[in-house]
Amino acid sequence: MVLITVRLPRGATMDMALRELRLKNEEVDAGYGLVAIDPDHGLFGLRVSAMAANRLTATPEAMGGPWADPKIEPMGPPRNDR
Repeated sequence: MVLITVRLPRGATMDMALRELRLKNEEVDAGYGLVAIDPDHGLFGLRVSAMAANRLTATPEAMGGPWADPKIEPMGPPRNDR
């Protein structure tokens, strides 16, 4: 999965994103969801399959990215002094 930004109408839902971007359920990370980045300007984050991202690049006004999406986890061994 890759992280992209998409432009959708204000108040967009995941169902609306799937419909408007012509995506299938299996092409998106439903656990990540549709994340409002700047909802007043219709900017949302979405994790999609690499194949879906490649397909969406044909409409650059609707998509930005793919962006880095590193896994965030603690650095170093766990501390036992807490």
